[in-house]
Amino acid sequence: MLIFICLCSWSLTGVFGDEVKSLSVMEGDSVTLTPNDADIMGENLIMWTFGHNSLIAKINRKDSKRQFFDERFRDRLKLDQTGSLTITNTRTTDSGLYQVLCTSKDTPVSIFNLAVYAHLPVPVISNSSSSGPASKCVFLCSVVNVSDVTLSWYKGNSLLSSISVSDLSRSLSLHLECLDDSYSCVVNNPISNQTQHLNT
Repeated sequence: MLIFICLCSWSLTGVFGDEVKSLSVMEGDSVTLTPNDADIMGENLIMWTFGHNSLIAKINRKDSKRQFFDERFRDRLKLDQTGSLTITNTRTTDSGLYQVLCTSKDTPVSIFNLAVYAHLPVPVISNSSSSGPASKCVFLCSVVNVSDVTLSWYKGNSLLSSISVSDLSRSLSLHLECLDDSYSCVVNNPISNQTQHLNT
């Protein structure tokens, strides 16, 4: 039998419905959040918040004065005259909701849901087969120090089984019958994957 250990994925649904613009990037990449020109036309003061309405940046377009407030983004934010916010060297902790506020409006004019994914490790397959007359063919596929991923067993191009969780370094197992064939274990998130092959 094959045992399959996983760490796996979930996806955040925009709580503001169609108003939310979703973006996904790999950790370390840069990303630019751009509000609609029509939403900020004629506005001098543009403010950006993150998470629970924590002010992280603002610009007065009249005098081009920019201010940045959150130490979590120290030296990683850029704000241009159009109101676009660029985050450099992104981290997984940058994931969340970003909102654009203007003084003349009571509600956010733009909302972004950013997901930053860590680089995935290659899954590890280990042989845990038992010995003796009634021996069973058992393999473990595992990944550690990841979250929001799916781990799957494939036979050729056919999916045998998969499982998803969001918890960091959580392991789950599934039992599969082991035959003489080629298998592969794949770990993936919405924007990348890593594969380990097994020949029995």
